[in-house]
Amino acid sequence: MFPDLIKIGEFTIHTYGIFVAVGMIVSFYTALYFGKKEGLDTKNIENLFIFTVIGGLAGARLAYILEHPDEFRSLIDYIAVWRGGIDWFGAFIGGSIVLYFLLKKYKIPILKAADIAGISVVIGHALGRIGCTAAGCCYGKPVPEDSIFRPIAITFPDHPHTSAPSGFPLYPTQPTEALGNFLIFGILFLVYRKKSFDGQIFSLYLIFYGIERFLLEFWRGVTPPLPIIGLTWNQIVSLGMVIVGAGIYLYFRNKLRKRNEAL
Repeated sequence: MFPDLIKIGEFTIHTYGIFVAVGMIVSFYTALYFGKKEGLDTKNIENLFIFTVIGGLAGARLAYILEHPDEFRSLIDYIAVWRGGIDWFGAFIGGSIVLYFLLKKYKIPILKAADIAGISVVIGHALGRIGCTAAGCCYGKPVPEDSIFRPIAITFPDHPHTSAPSGFPLYPTQPTEALGNFLIFGILFLVYRKKSFDGQIFSLYLIFYGIERFLLEFWRGVTPPLPIIGLTWNQIVSLGMVIVGAGIYLYFRNKLRKRNEAL
């Protein structure tokens, strides 16, 4: 793919970093848009976004370091997130922890903020995965010659800024996840227009993305499965997302139904 978007002498702008930045910007304005719909103070939304992103980046990098300790040799290796090497679930956990405490501080309803976060995160994530495609991170397993997926496989070039192994076809995990996330965003956007209860959008995000990521992990060649159970830790977290999302959705939908019946 194209890991280096612009290269002038020793100066290089990496495609990965650009798409991550664009994803953050789009997420920010999406959060502002839906924050206004929820009647929240835009200044609070701005503060929430900035500090949640910082917490997410820290969590993402820490999780990647713990998962791939052999890739780090110097201090610059640990902080050079613009070269790639961040873990999505680490970002989700780190950002969620920071967001929770900030919501308590600003006394913002958690479920309203969660709905805004769900739809904002997924669109930024989709754009970030395009950057992953360019950088070759989060790459897939080799595609067998007789596989029906061989025509859509990705072969990465031998490039110093490409993380994926080069020279043979791999499952297209990154663009597949990007497309899936764009689809989830579209569904959530439509549902948001007729949202029935607070927490609905967030619960659907957990369910849809959890299913998507669980299935996609069978293609991914980055995280090895855990012994005995044969699933990656990402798949375990994905199953947890689906269970939690389904629990939130059913609980608040039933609560809404009982309230309507009582009227």
